[in-house]
Parts: sequence; structure tokens; C-alpha cells
Amino acid sequence: MALPVPRSFSVQWGSESVLVSNVDPGLPSPTTDADLATVVAAGRSNPAALLPEAAWQAIARATTSPDAVAVQLRPTAAEPTGLLMVENVDGATLRSVVTRVHLSELLPGIQPRTGMEVMEVPDPQVQGVTDGGRPCASVRYRYQDLEHLRNHVWQTLHGTLALNSYGPSILARKVTRNLITHPVEITFEDGTESFHALVVRDGITRLASAWEVLAGPDAEAADVAQLAVDSLFGKTAAASGPGGEPLERRLAAGREKWRRKLREEFAREIAAPEPGPRAAQIAQTYVVPAQIAVGAEGHPGHLLAAEDIFDDAIRSVLASVHVEFKQWDTAAQNVEVATRALKRVIQLGDSLVPKDDLQTIYGLAVGRIPVEELPRVFDEEPAPPGTALWRAVYLVHALTRPELLEPLKDQAKAIKGGKRMGLKGFAELLGPLIDLPWRAHKKHVTKQARNAWNNGGVLTSDVIQEWEPRPTGDFTALVGPAMAGDIDARCTLAVAGGVALIADKLLTRNVGSALMAAKEKGGVPFRADVNQVIEDLSQEHNEVGLWTLALAAERFRGDSLPENAVTMRQLVHKQRTGGATGSGGAPYAHLKVDLSAPDRIERDDDGVPVLLHQWDVVWASNPDRARKAHPPRTALIPLPRPASSDGVRTTERYGEGTEGEAGTDGTDGELSGARAGGAAAGAGPDPRPASRRAADYRQVLKANVTAARDALDQLLLLDPEVGSHTPVVPQSTLDVLLEQLVSLQADVENLRRKTARADDPAVEQDADEEAVEAGV
Repeated sequence: MALPVPRSFSVQWGSESVLVSNVDPGLPSPTTDADLATVVAAGRSNPAALLPEAAWQAIARATTSPDAVAVQLRPTAAEPTGLLMVENVDGATLRSVVTRVHLSELLPGIQPRTGMEVMEVPDPQVQGVTDGGRPCASVRYRYQDLEHLRNHVWQTLHGTLALNSYGPSILARKVTRNLITHPVEITFEDGTESFHALVVRDGITRLASAWEVLAGPDAEAADVAQLAVDSLFGKTAAASGPGGEPLERRLAAGREKWRRKLREEFAREIAAPEPGPRAAQIAQTYVVPAQIAVGAEGHPGHLLAAEDIFDDAIRSVLASVHVEFKQWDTAAQNVEVATRALKRVIQLGDSLVPKDDLQTIYGLAVGRIPVEELPRVFDEEPAPPGTALWRAVYLVHALTRPELLEPLKDQAKAIKGGKRMGLKGFAELLGPLIDLPWRAHKKHVTKQARNAWNNGGVLTSDVIQEWEPRPTGDFTALVGPAMAGDIDARCTLAVAGGVALIADKLLTRNVGSALMAAKEKGGVPFRADVNQVIEDLSQEHNEVGLWTLALAAERFRGDSLPENAVTMRQLVHKQRTGGATGSGGAPYAHLKVDLSAPDRIERDDDGVPVLLHQWDVVWASNPDRARKAHPPRTALIPLPRPASSDGVRTTERYGEGTEGEAGTDGTDGELSGARAGGAAAGAGPDPRPASRRAADYRQVLKANVTAARDALDQLLLLDPEVGSHTPVVPQSTLDVLLEQLVSLQADVENLRRKTARADDPAVEQDADEEAVEAGV
């Protein structure tokens, strides 16, 4: 059989020319019902492959070579398990088929990388699938509703492209490395009928980049994500179609209809003497190579439950790539290690903690159990309040019990491949689990908070011993019992107050530069590990320390940052946009302790509460050491500052400036724009005098600058909600905007100088003299 002759040609991609190679003259034909039956029959006949029939149908719909898939699956006398690809991973054997699949049949799956990011759309719940006690090579994703699924796919693709893109490379050579995929059953909490699909677990950047190529060089990440969502799901409603046709078939029919239009478009484009970029875009992205997991088998002696074997094996494959070679960042690796270690401890059954309690802890750790469910989950008297901070208290308490701490460390070491793990190494694993509820609102200080966890976090010598949380609606009520020696009250304050101080950047990893920094800029009186500072604060004889912890825990809010942790630039913005009040309406700040005050809050001479600084926190942990490092000095009578040559004192001349406010002109920009742009868009020159036309354009300029200021304010307000997985404005867009703004600023400044010279002859004379002196 003669091979088709590929074509190569150059196309324009943005500002560069790309040589596109190996463009096939045609696209694969649609899958028929006979093709579906062939793959399903071959899959069910393979003893090493175990999937529901609907999953086999999803594989058959996705592949462009159903016969080749069937050949790999069919067992023979020499190969009882067929020609499947075999991978031995930690505790299991995975078997996969290698084929080429339609881009439009792949959904982006979830990765541990997303487990530590700020996501406004939560990941679905994941559950393993078994058949007769054997693990299936599939998992079940549980979304809230169909809109949750659409938003999650949009978010994943959009966030991925904001981080990286292989667009030009894929346009030139297609996707060249296999995507690691497997079937998944998509289910919904609202009762929408489920369906099966293929998800990509490794290669999501390649998947998103392929969609980017298909969308075109001018498409932004948001446009690419929307194209993918519309192509995958169309406008299909959750309700059944005519004749009760299942959702799965309606979605499949919609995708096939979309592909048919692409094939027709490609046929027209490739027939041209000089094919254009659209032909290359379709040809290079219509299909992608994939490795599809179809079977999983646990190794003897590996005691993971059947429903966890496949998911753990897939995660082991991902970890082998992204922990050893193409690394996720440290926090993503910590989420992966901590959650897998906890899951293994649950299934091994070696822990003295009951398995049901461990499942509850796991649900809290991964976010399956919302914080509002705490009073129901921990059915005790009194019940803990359903808040994010109390979730942190119970999670830290559970994961650091002596009977659980060592097994967790052992499993974490096995997963990471290390030989030892100290207390700081274990605390590092906890950081990204603890901050899950407030990541979006405190993302500006997440890095510093996780560094503090790397430095020991709240794992004091008392916290890792035997104690029980003391639920209360007022943390300050625990100070008395703590001073009386109640270990439960002391450890509850240590964990709650310590987590609050760390999360709000009032206690950070102590580095050398902090010793030289000013108190207002995060300076500290002496160096000490974070867990040592918290341990000293929580001692029963340290009344100031206990009150510092109690007030920090009591004032903590998970929906915003306190004023103490915000930079001056952020404070200026918040003052302009209404203040950093969060949802409660009152200013949010941590305050310094004064034991002589009735409410234990220090106030200045005007009665204003004094803000707490990291200096105060560290000082309160060990006042004796702080006084030795900073002995009191003899007071000096301050001398007046010398005045400058223009009579202005230095402090006045060089003091802090104030940021100018953007104008709030109420001119109707659209009306002015239409009036001023009439000559450009209408019939003939504008007969009005130039001065009148200039007045109209002045209004357009003012209105549009004001509109730009308002849009930027809204983007800054949305920034915490958008999360860290993607910037609120892409870097490429910011670069273009900055270039335009610099040009605009230069033109405005030139006009301003020209107007100033026209209004003031002295200015013009000075300018002429300067020109003469410069030899112009």
C-alpha cells in the first residue's frame, strides 16, 4: 500500500514564520459502530485489561486506529495478555495501549500540581473503580454539576497556558510525545447522568498548546480555553434529548459534528496551491499520540485497597516524571507526598488510629470535607466551630499524633526515596495542606508562610505529644487554663495562634537579613526557628506570649489579609478602593498585647490600637534574650534637622509622597468618541474648527484614561479570586499595555511642556537658553 505523501510549507505565526513539516493530505475518517464493537470485544477478551464497557467505548471513539488498538488487546498463545505496553511502578503493574486519538476526545485531568495552587474552581472528588474486587484502570470524577465540569476544564487549560506553551513547536512538528491518559467516569452531585471520557494525566501543557495552535496566533489563553470547552461540550444541556438519548451520546455526536466541519475546512484549505496557516493548524492538532491505561494489577504483599491501586499507580508514574526529572515546585511535591503517604497508612492498617478516623482526616486534608462540616464530623461536646482555623487545629492535631506521626514519616520517606525525615521536613509537608481554605485571599504572602512551615511551623515539642483540642468560641478564654498548666489549652493556642501568625506573615522563617531590618519591615530582635518561637510563646509562664497567640487566633480571618501583612503599595490601593475590610466590614489587623489593659490590647496616646509586628512576636517569645541582644540605650535629646538651601526641612522635602488619584470625570466616553470620530468614520471631512474637534478628543482622552483606571482597579480586586494558577492579566498583554502606556505618557508629557511654554513666556525663554548652552 502506497504511503501518502506529506507536505511541507511555511506559514506565518504571529510575528514569525514557521516551517510546517509532515502535513498529511487528509484527516482520519470518523469512527463507525463496527469500530466501536471491535475495540469493545477485544478489550473484554483480554484478561489483563479491566474496564467497564462504557470506558471501552470511550477509547474506541477517541482512537483513530480502532483496528490497531484491537490488535494490541487480543491475547495470543505466545502473549496471553496481548501486545500491551507494560510498566512496573511502585506496588502495581500498569498495562496500556499506544495509539493516536482525536484531540477533541481528551479532557484535562487533575494533577498534584493543582493541589497546592489557588483555584477558584475546586477539583472534583476522585474515587477508584473496582470490578469483582479487582482494580479497574479507571477512576470516577465527581463534579457538582455540568457547569462545574465546564469551568474546571476552562480553568485548567487557561491556567496551563498562562504558565507555558509549546504552540510554535506543535505547529511545526505536531505533538511528538505520548500523552498519558486513562478512562474516567464523570459523575455529578446534582443528579445529571454520568458519562465516560478519556482524561490526560501527563502532558496537559501539550494538550493545551495543541488547542492554542488550533485557535490561532492571535487568540488569548481565555479564548483558547473557551474554544476547547465549546468543542468538547457544545451547548448540550443536562436534560435528555429527543427520545431520551443519553448525555454521553449527545456529547459524542456534538464532537463528531464539530470534527466534520474541521475536515471540510481542511479539505478546502489543503487543496489550494499555497495552503494557508489554517490548513497547518488543523492538520497538526487534529490527532495526538496517546498512551491509554487499560489494566492495573497490584503486586503481592502491597496492601492498598483495590479501589486505590490504579490511582496510586498513575500518581507514581507522574511523580517519577515530575519529582525526579521535570519537577513540580516544592509545594506541589509536598502535597503529592503527604496525601499519598496518608492514603498508604490508611490502607496498610498498621496505625493505631481507627481507619474511619483516618478517612476523615484524609477528607479534611484534601478538601473533600468542607470546613462547615467540622461540627458534624467531630461530634463532641462542645463541638468545634466550622471555621478554617479550627480545621487547621484538628488537622495538625490528627497528623502529629505519636501513633500516626512515625508511620506517616516512614511512608513519606519511601515515596520521596529519602533515608530520614526530621520534624522540619514533616512540617514542610503540612504547609500546603493547612493553607487550602485561605490560599486565594492570602496568596501575596503564601511563599513566606510556606517558608515558615519549612522552618518547623507549629510543630513544637508539646504539639507532637499527647493532647486534645479545646473547642471554644473565644480563644482568649483559653489563656487562663493555659497559664494554670492545661496542656490541651496551651497546645490549642500554640497551633491556632501559630497558624494565624504564619498565615498572616507575622511570623516568618528567620534569616540573617531580618536582624538588620527595621521593626516595621519585618525585622526581628534575634534569630530562632519558627517552631521554637511558637513553643516559647505557648509556655505557661509566658502570659504575654499566650495572649499574643490567643489574640492572633481570635482576630484571624480567612477571607483577607490583615493590614500588618500588606505592603505599602497594596495599602494605597485598598484606601483608594474602599479599604481592606473583607466580608466583615471592620478593619482587620493583629494587635500588640498590653497586660495592663482590660482587653489586653496596647493603645497609643490617642487611644488607637497598636499594630503587631514580627519583632513584637519574637520579642514576646523570649524577652530576656531580646533584651540581651538589644540592651536599652541612653536617651538622647534630638537635634533639629538642618534646613536645605530652599528653606524646606529634609524630612518635609524627602518624606513619603502620596500617590495621585486618578480623575473621575463623568464624561460619556462613548458619546464623545462617536462625535469626535465622526470624520474618520463618516462621509467627508469634519467642517468644524480644529479647536472644537480638539475639545471633543480631549473628552475622549479623559474618559478613556478614567475607564482604564477603573478597569485596572477591578482587575486588582479580582486578582485574589482568580488565584495563583494564572495571572489576572497575561504577561504578553501586560508587555503590550506597558509599551502603549509609555508611549502615551511621552506624548502627554510633550503636550504638557508645549502648553506650559505657550502659557508662560519665561518658561519658553529658559528653554531657549538651555538649548543655547547645550549647543543646539
